[in-house]
Amino acid sequence: MKTLFTILTLGLGLSLANAQTVKEADVPTQVKEALKKQYPAAKVEKWEKEGTNYEAEFHINKIETCAVYDSNGKFIESEIEIKESELPKGVADYIAKNLAGKKVKESAKITDASGKVSYEAEIDNIDYIFDSNGSLIKKEEEKEKDGDKD
Repeated sequence: MKTLFTILTLGLGLSLANAQTVKEADVPTQVKEALKKQYPAAKVEKWEKEGTNYEAEFHINKIETCAVYDSNGKFIESEIEIKESELPKGVADYIAKNLAGKKVKESAKITDASGKVSYEAEIDNIDYIFDSNGSLIKKEEEKEKDGDKD
């Protein structure tokens, strides 16, 4: 199971690295309907295509949120921006030991369709992905996306 999770995470990570902004009109109807059902109040600010998946970016209660769906509208994962202080202790320990003096630019809680939680800390344009205990799973260099200014 752990191997399967690693493979899925790596595959999703590779697709995320190649995300492209798309117009809402180019997003399949079933994807938009699934988003509306899961997040009825969401007003999508940006759609991205990540391989064959679609990511919607929006705010809920002023918190940056993303939801990823496959082309049939099946939910894959959500990513919710959190404060650095909300990351598991293991993340802070990893950063102190391996990235001393570095600042976390953004942090997020990622929940997949099965409810499994992981965390992301962006440091120097590298996304560090940790499991729910704060153990490093992987790191991936972030590439500038179309129109991204972050």
